[in-house]
Amino acid sequence: MKRVVLAAGMTVLGLLAAGGAEAHVFGAWGGGLGEGFFHPMGGLDHVLAMVAVGLWAAQRGGRALWALPAAFLSMMAVGGLFGGAGIPLPWVEAGVAASVVVLGMAVAWASRWPMLAGLGLVGLFALYHGHAHGAEIPQTAAPALYAFGFLAATALLHGAGIALGRLAASSLIGAKLLRGTGAAVAAAGFLLWAAA
Repeated sequence: MKRVVLAAGMTVLGLLAAGGAEAHVFGAWGGGLGEGFFHPMGGLDHVLAMVAVGLWAAQRGGRALWALPAAFLSMMAVGGLFGGAGIPLPWVEAGVAASVVVLGMAVAWASRWPMLAGLGLVGLFALYHGHAHGAEIPQTAAPALYAFGFLAATALLHGAGIALGRLAASSLIGAKLLRGTGAAVAAAGFLLWAAA
């Protein structure tokens, strides 16, 4: 498991270094892929919610390990289509902030909701995150590349949450630390919600 966490960290560092070392911005990177990839990374609310999905999936285990992130990614793509097309969604910023609170609480309480309820909750919040990303697509970006970028970043953040969650769940102290992390995420979400 330590190797997985190390590999994920090295991948992120490699991507960051590669983007910064480019002398000319062209091709897929300048066409929206890079902008899409770094868009979720630029907002604490997005990072916290997406890692929390991975943490919660790791806590639940079984089918939830892949189903929760897959539901998030699928509905995020739908939300991105709505946002990019200019289809309004009420309370987007509040919905994104609420996702941080609720998903953090799910981790803090190690919630064992029925699978359909968990998938519905994650999917609803993903719509808000996707809409926010889609509505902010740069005019010069290719929509498909931009969407692929933010979906790839989201999958990476989910994977980081899963790796950390599985690592923490391997011991009693780690499981308590994981729940404390969820409480901290929820507290950060309350602050974000108050500012939304």
